[in-house]
Amino acid sequence: MSQASASIVVIGDEILGGFVHDTNSHWLAGRLQDLGIPLDRVQTVPDTLAAIDEALRLELARSRPRLIMTSGGIGSTPDDVTMAGVAATLGVGLEVDDDIDAAITRALEWTAAQGVAVTDAHERAMRRMAEVPAGAYLLAGARGVAPGVAVDVDGGLAGGGATIVILPGIPGELRRIFDTGVAAELLTGLGSPQHVVELTHPYPESTLNPLFDRLVEEFDDVHLGSYPGNPCTVRLKGARPRVEAAADLVRDHLAALEGDPSSTRLREAWAARWTG
Repeated sequence: MSQASASIVVIGDEILGGFVHDTNSHWLAGRLQDLGIPLDRVQTVPDTLAAIDEALRLELARSRPRLIMTSGGIGSTPDDVTMAGVAATLGVGLEVDDDIDAAITRALEWTAAQGVAVTDAHERAMRRMAEVPAGAYLLAGARGVAPGVAVDVDGGLAGGGATIVILPGIPGELRRIFDTGVAAELLTGLGSPQHVVELTHPYPESTLNPLFDRLVEEFDDVHLGSYPGNPCTVRLKGARPRVEAAADLVRDHLAALEGDPSSTRLREAWAARWTG
């Protein structure tokens, strides 16, 4: 089976409007990197069925096996339409998950115990959170009533297809469910963790362009990233022996620059631009 890849669909008008900063996709990207699952797409879409459908269809059409994670839009308010959106894209209905429904019952009983009247409208809105796409299964890790569920498509990840994982937007809940229910239950044995080396240097990024051309030619199996700043960062990612060989080439190049008087002037001028 080919290498599993991942996509993230972030759902929320509040993110697109600039009211909330999306930390979930950044955190998930780091965890996927640790697990050796390449993340090759992140989309952010509004809280509409049409936008969710468009995003999911794009991700389902990409290479498989594929993990497609959604973040947000699974609460009890009218704009929480992620469950319905996933179901519509897959052409299935919604069904009540008994475990989620039981958790909602406990939450409603707790609310009533605080002396708050639980109206029929309140209960109907809460019960909506127990409706999941037909065929979905509950993931471990949820503590509240915002669950994490997964739906397998064409055999799911294990069968070379796709698995859609629906996660809450609350960062703490999302992280717990990902680690407990996704990483442990769905991704074990599927990743190929890569070796990463980061090197820094005090020169303008373009100074190393001739070296980068050589790295691309001689180490086409090593992912090269260069990030300007003071200092600049060179990141190499891939199989350990190849990454270390490429890193040695970068170290040798930087050592040669250190011994060049003109490089000293360039280094000092570059530093002055950042401090001036």
